[in-house]
Amino acid sequence: MPILLIAIILGIVEGVTEFLPVSSTGHLILATELLGFDAEKWGAFNVIIQLGAILAIVVLYWRTFWAVLEGLLRKNPMSWRFVRNIVIGFVPSAILGVLLIDNIEALLGNAVVVAWALIVGGFAILAIERFARPGEIVGVAEMPLRTVAGVGLIQCLSMIPGVSRSGATILGGLSLGVERRTAAEFSFFLAIPTMLGATTLEILRHHDALLAGAGDVGFGTVAIGFVVSFIVAIVVVKAFVAYISRHGFAPFAWYRIVAGAAALAWLTLR
Repeated sequence: MPILLIAIILGIVEGVTEFLPVSSTGHLILATELLGFDAEKWGAFNVIIQLGAILAIVVLYWRTFWAVLEGLLRKNPMSWRFVRNIVIGFVPSAILGVLLIDNIEALLGNAVVVAWALIVGGFAILAIERFARPGEIVGVAEMPLRTVAGVGLIQCLSMIPGVSRSGATILGGLSLGVERRTAAEFSFFLAIPTMLGATTLEILRHHDALLAGAGDVGFGTVAIGFVVSFIVAIVVVKAFVAYISRHGFAPFAWYRIVAGAAALAWLTLR
C-alpha cells in the first residue's frame, strides 16, 4: 500500500477518534495491525499526528482561549482559575508519563491489550452512565481543586492503550459531579498540554529517525497525517459536542465492546 495512503488513513482514524471516548491510540494500533503495517515503524507517527487533532481544539475554541488570555492580563479570577485547573489536571499524567515512558512505548505495540481495554472501558462507561448522578458543576473555571485533581489522576489510566484519554477524563468528570458539556470541554482543553508533552517526548526520542525518513516514515509523512487529522477532528468535535449535550455515552460504550470483542477474536484466530 502506498505510504501516502497509509498516512491519510491513519490521519482519518486519529481525527475521528481522538475526542470520542473510544481511544484514538487504540484504533491506530489496531489499524496498523489489521492492515499489516509495522507497528514499531509507525509508533512515533501515531503519537505526533495527535497534535493535528489538538490544533483543531485551538481553532474551534479560539474565542475561549482569547478571553482567558485577556482575563489573565486584567487579573480576572475566573481566567486564573481556568488556567489553574488545566495545569493541575495535567500534572499527574506529565509526571507519570516521564517516569513510565519506556513501559508505555512497550504497550503501544500490543494490540491484545488494546482489545481488552476497549471491552473493559465499554462496560465502565455503561456503569457510570447508569449510576452517576447528574452533574451540577458547570464551567471549567468553576471546577473545585479536588475534582480537577481527581480527573487528572483518572487521566493517567489512558496511558494504557485502548483506555481512551478523552473517555477517562470525560467519564471521570461525570463521576465526580461535572456536567456533560463541561466534562467534555475540560477533556478537550486538558488534551492540549497532555499531547504537546507526549509529542515533544516522541520528537526528542525519535528525531533522527524521523528526520532521515527511516522506513519512509519521516517528517513529510507525519505532516500529511497531521493535516488530515486536523481537518477531520474539526468536523467530529462539532458533531460530538452537539450530540452529548442531548444524549448519553451508551452508544460509544457498546461500540467499544463490539469493536474490542471483534479485535480480540481476530487476533486470536489469525
